[in-house]
Amino acid sequence: MVESQQAFIKGRHIVTIFHNETNLYTVLRIRVEDCSEDFQEKEAVITGYFPRIHEEESYTFYGEFQEHPRYGKQFQTTHFQQELPQTKQGVIQYLSSDLFKGIGKKTAESIVEVLGENAISRILASPSLLDTVPKLSPEKAKELYEALLEHQGLEKILVQLNQYGFGPQLSMRIYQSYKEETLHIIEKNPYRLVEDVEGIGFGRADELGSKLGIQGNHPDRIKAGCLYKLEVESLNEGHSFLLKDHLINEVKKLLESKQPIQIDSNAIAYEILKLEEEKKLVVEENRVYMPSVYYSEKGLVNNIKRILSQKEYKDQFPESEFLLALGSLEERLSIEYAPSQREAIQKALTSPMLILTGGPGTGKTTVIKGIVELYSELHGCSLDPKDYKRDEVFPFLLAAPTGRAAKRMSESTGLPAVTIHRLLGWNGTESFDYHEDNPIEGKIIIIDEMSMVDIWLAHNLFKALPEHMQVIVVGDEDQLPSVGPGQVLKDLLASERIPTVRLTDIYRQENGSSIIDLAHSIKNGKVPSNLLEQQKDRSFIPCSTGQMSEVVKQIVTHAIKKGYSKKDIQVLAPMYRGPAGVDQLNIMLQEILNGNPDGRKRELTFGDIVYRVGDKILQLVNQPEKNIFNGDMGEIVAIFFAKENEEKQDQLIVSFDGNEITYTRQDLNQITLAYCCSIHKSQGSEFPVVLLPIVKSYYRMLRRNLLYTAVTRSKEKLILCGEMDAFQMAVNRTDDNSRNTTLKDRIVESITNMNVNEKNVADEAANTEQFPFEELLMKTDPMIGMSNISPFDFMEG
Repeated sequence: MVESQQAFIKGRHIVTIFHNETNLYTVLRIRVEDCSEDFQEKEAVITGYFPRIHEEESYTFYGEFQEHPRYGKQFQTTHFQQELPQTKQGVIQYLSSDLFKGIGKKTAESIVEVLGENAISRILASPSLLDTVPKLSPEKAKELYEALLEHQGLEKILVQLNQYGFGPQLSMRIYQSYKEETLHIIEKNPYRLVEDVEGIGFGRADELGSKLGIQGNHPDRIKAGCLYKLEVESLNEGHSFLLKDHLINEVKKLLESKQPIQIDSNAIAYEILKLEEEKKLVVEENRVYMPSVYYSEKGLVNNIKRILSQKEYKDQFPESEFLLALGSLEERLSIEYAPSQREAIQKALTSPMLILTGGPGTGKTTVIKGIVELYSELHGCSLDPKDYKRDEVFPFLLAAPTGRAAKRMSESTGLPAVTIHRLLGWNGTESFDYHEDNPIEGKIIIIDEMSMVDIWLAHNLFKALPEHMQVIVVGDEDQLPSVGPGQVLKDLLASERIPTVRLTDIYRQENGSSIIDLAHSIKNGKVPSNLLEQQKDRSFIPCSTGQMSEVVKQIVTHAIKKGYSKKDIQVLAPMYRGPAGVDQLNIMLQEILNGNPDGRKRELTFGDIVYRVGDKILQLVNQPEKNIFNGDMGEIVAIFFAKENEEKQDQLIVSFDGNEITYTRQDLNQITLAYCCSIHKSQGSEFPVVLLPIVKSYYRMLRRNLLYTAVTRSKEKLILCGEMDAFQMAVNRTDDNSRNTTLKDRIVESITNMNVNEKNVADEAANTEQFPFEELLMKTDPMIGMSNISPFDFMEG
C-alpha cells in the first residue's frame, strides 16, 4: 500500500491559508495528532491539491516534508484521508454536520439506527441501502451519497491515481473532469484522458493503457491516436485538415513507436470511419478535419457571403461628393493621398467589405485614418465617443488580435481600439458574449493585423457582425501566419472574390528608411547588395553562435548609454533553446538591464527564472477578463511576500501600460522575461530598437516570412548580428503553401455561385421588364569577431 511507503501526518484542521478554486491548490495549518516522522511541533503547514477542507475535521495526509527557503518546513501531500468517526455518537454528529445539507440530527440518528456504526462505509459500498431509511427522500439520499463520495471517495481515487503514476496536481485535474466516476472511466478507457484532460498526451495515456491490458489494435487505442495526431498537426503546423492517407500513416507510425506491434492500416481507416459517426472528426472527400476547424471554415464563408450580399453601399455617394470631401480632408490634414490610397479609401466606403494589404511603409495606417475621417465627414457623425448619448451607438469599431496592435491603431486614428477577444466579450470559458444571436453594435469595423487571426477567431468575429456593417480587413500577407489553424488573410486574398486594394508604393521617411527597403527585398526573395554596409538606421554585425551572447551584451550596453531604455530595446530570436536562444539571452540581458548586485531589489524565484522589481515581462496566455493578452509586455512594479499580505501568499504585480495585474505563484506560468522574445510573440508590436540574432543553429526555423516579420518590428534602429549564410538561407526558404486549408476554395465556390444566382435572377427580371436597367447593374457584383565596422556607430548622432 502507498500509505506504508510514504510519510504521513495526522491532525485536525485549524485554518485554510490559501485555496485556489480553479486548480484546488491549498495551503492549510493543522494541529498535529500523529506523525510518522520525528516532528515535534504542535502545528504543521500542509500543502497539496484538495477540495475545501473543513474546520475541526481530522485528516491523515500522505507525502513528505520539504524545507521551503522562505516559509520553513512544510508537508507536501500526494493524497489524504479523512478520518471517519468510530462511535455511534460520532457518526451521528458527522452526518448532521454542515458537510451534508438537509441532514439534521434526527435524520442522522435514523440512518445510524438502520445501518449501524459503520453506516458511512456501507453507504459508500452500496448507496441503495439508504432506501431502507424511513422518511429519507430519494433526493436527500442522492445528495448525501454524493457528498460522502466527495469527502471520502476522493481519497481512494487519489491513492489509485498516484499508483498509476499521476502526481497530485494532475490527479486533481483528472478528478475535476470525472468526479466519482474517475476510476471507472479511466480503467474502462484511459485514452479518454487525451481528449478530456489538459496536460495528458497520447504517450501518457498509452502507458496507462498498457498497464490495463489495452494494446496493439485495440479500437480505443487507435481512435485516441487518430484524434491526437489530427489535433497536434492542426495546432503545431496550422493545418485545417490532414489527408486521410497521411493521417493513417502518421497514426500507424505513432502506435508502432509506442509498442512493438504491427498496426493494420485498414483498422485505422475503420476507426476513422467510427470517429466520423461519433462526430469527433469530419471527413470530406479524402480530407480529415477537427470538427471545430471544419465548421469554422464553413461558418466564416457563410458570413462573408452574407456581408458581401449587401448592396446599399455601392452608389450611396456620387463620385463628385466623395472627391469634394476627400479634397477637403487632404487640405485639413495637409497631405495628398496617392492614387492607390484614394482608391482604397473610396472602395472601403462604397463596398460592404474590403481587404487592404501591403508591406511596411506603404501607407496602410494613413489609409485607415483617411477611411474613418472621410466616413465621419460623409455620414455627418462625430469621431468623439463623448458626443454620443448613452443609448446612441458609436459607429466606429477598431480591433486587432493583440493589445499592442490595438494600442497602435488607437494612437494612429485617435479612436478607441480593442482586442478582438475584448470586442467579442470573451468570458473565460472558450465562448463569447457576442455572436449571431447577439451581434456587436456599430456601422463600420476595421480589423488590423489580420494575418495573426486563426480560423477559430475569424469565424467567431464574423458571425458576430450585424447586418449593414461595413468591414475593412487590414494586414500584411507576407508576415507569419496565425499560431492557430488556418491562414485566413492569405486565403481571403487568394480567393480573389473580395474587393481588395494592394498598396505597393513605398512612402519613405524624410531621409529614407533602409529598414523598409530591406523588408521589401526580403519579401521579394532578395538579399540587398549593401546588407553588410552600415546604414544610418541599420547594421549587420558578423559573429558566430558562440560569440552571440557577448555581441548582444555589448550592443545593448551601448544602447543604454546612448539613452535608450530597456522598454525601447527588443531582442528577437527564432528559437528558445541553445546559446543564442531566447532563454539564455534573457538571463544575460536581465543582468545587464535589471541586475541586482547589492541584493536590494526584491526577487521571487519560480523554476529557473528569478523575477525582480523592474523586470520586463511577457504575457503568454489570453486573460481577456483582465484585459491582458498573449504577447502583451509589462513591467514588474512590486513584489509582496506571503507574510506581508492577508492572502498569505507571494504576489507579483505587473503593470501593462497602467493596468496592474496581480500574479500569485500558481499564475507565474502565464508570464516570462521579455528582454528577448520569440519572433512569433512579437507580432503586432513595434519597437524603437530591434536586435535580431540570426545564425545557422536556428536552421529549423529560418524562413522568409519569419525574417520579414522580425525586420518589420523595428521602427528606428535594426541591428542584425550573426552569419550571412544564415540570412541568405532564411531569405531563400519559403513555406507559403505548407498549410492545408480549404477556405479559399470554399470562398471561390460560394461567392461564384452567389454571383451566378444573382445574375440569373437579374436576367429573368429584365426579361419580364420588372426592373429598370440601372437596378440590373446593381444586381451583378463585379469580381470583384567581427568586422572592422564598429557595432555601435549606427547610434551616433
